[in-house]
Amino acid sequence: MLCKVMGVNRSGYYKWRKRQGTENRYTQDRRLLTELILERHQKHKAWGYHSIAASIRNDTGWRVSDNLVHKCCKAAGVKSKAKRYKYQKPGKESEIFPNLVRGCWAAARPLEIVVSDMTCIRCNGKIYEWVLFIDTFNNEIIAHSVSAHRGDPKTYYNCLDQLCKRVKNAKEQTAGTVLHTDQGAVYSSRAFSRAHSNYNIIRSMSRAGTPTDNPIIESLNGWMKAELILDFGISKVSNLKKTLDQYVLYFNSERFAAALDYKTPIQYRTELGF
Repeated sequence: MLCKVMGVNRSGYYKWRKRQGTENRYTQDRRLLTELILERHQKHKAWGYHSIAASIRNDTGWRVSDNLVHKCCKAAGVKSKAKRYKYQKPGKESEIFPNLVRGCWAAARPLEIVVSDMTCIRCNGKIYEWVLFIDTFNNEIIAHSVSAHRGDPKTYYNCLDQLCKRVKNAKEQTAGTVLHTDQGAVYSSRAFSRAHSNYNIIRSMSRAGTPTDNPIIESLNGWMKAELILDFGISKVSNLKKTLDQYVLYFNSERFAAALDYKTPIQYRTELGF
């Protein structure tokens, strides 16, 4: 009688009553998905929901949407622990090397545009300087060097040597390689310019105090430091150089990126025939 009054199908009502206390398929899927999310968040605390969703799709083949993963993350209290940075006003352009890139980062081939920067890493109470060279074609780390001495130019020259070797062995050298940096003391020095004078390397510089002129490496620096701290325990490792080498290998061959259609840098480059 109640079913008739309320316009509810009688057989549907009994099916509903029979499954009381049991999870339906959607609830089961969300519970399983939340378990996978928590598992990945425990291992990679720097990841956001996009990266977690891509990892789940890549590892399990489960065609789950980013939106659903975001809802499950919100319900489970999962949130990336990586820091965010505020916008800064642009500064003056360099008188030594102008900004040749000017926001046009779409590289058509490897080694077309290479960016470099230095970031500080704290390990066992001591601060180290880590210099990186990144190829904007696929965001691959093509050179890196670390030093315990503040302002040590050897790390910059070590990375430059690695870049020069790659440029020398590159298949397409006619267009040259644009090396974009900030206006740091080593980058601006004559000695650094002379070190690559025999190679087809064209210099470009950001405006003073303007990290938005070098957004790719500035953004990656933040993510990499967060991953090194949260996922690799970089602040307490006994061998910093070995850990950084392991991270670079992980970054290039295992860490998928949203900008590369959730492929690793090496996978992206290889699939395009380079």
